[in-house]
Amino acid sequence: MSHVFTMPIRVYMEDTDAGGIVYYVNYLKFMERARSEWLRQQGFNQQVLLQEGTQLVVYRLACHYAKPARLDDTLSVAAEISKIGRCRMLFEQKATRHGELLCNATVEIACLDAKRLRPKAWPPSLMALFN
Repeated sequence: MSHVFTMPIRVYMEDTDAGGIVYYVNYLKFMERARSEWLRQQGFNQQVLLQEGTQLVVYRLACHYAKPARLDDTLSVAAEISKIGRCRMLFEQKATRHGELLCNATVEIACLDAKRLRPKAWPPSLMALFN
């Protein structure tokens, strides 16, 4: 469970405010992309999971903004699973620029029944990743 997934993100004009600094909510978008790409790298597609009746949602998060990223920066966005429960998992995530911490977050993901929008246990195919 200690494997860290990282992906590069380029900061574009659309990611910034009028001062050329990354708008704070966009770090959460970058982190969502990293979790989605981690899942894809494991052989899962959220569209297929949804069609099979499984929806993954952010249940809770805590975020700390340390330093700003700017237009044209190349960031490294990381996702690491730190805890897994019956229907939730905890990701530790961070965005860095050349090793310098810009933003870190703890993101708790819940597994839901897509039709009822109620918690459900992880599908066996996903649980196999964690064992």
